[in-house]
Amino acid sequence: MDSKEWKEADMTINGQKLSVGQSLTIRVAIESLAMMLHSGLGEDEHGRAMTENYYKCIEEIRKLIRIKG
Repeated sequence: MDSKEWKEADMTINGQKLSVGQSLTIRVAIESLAMMLHSGLGEDEHGRAMTENYYKCIEEIRKLIRIKG
């Protein structure tokens, strides 16, 4: 996607609208978590389940914040 087409998502936390910089920071933090999850959260059943659930939530959030301007 061309940078001219990108618009940072409008985000609100507890009724407070975030600035573009704050929204960008949240998006970057989510992507950082996704990268960290590549090594997983453990080899046991709980760790694998947590990793899978985080990935699911990340994908849901990604769908919400990827907007064309």
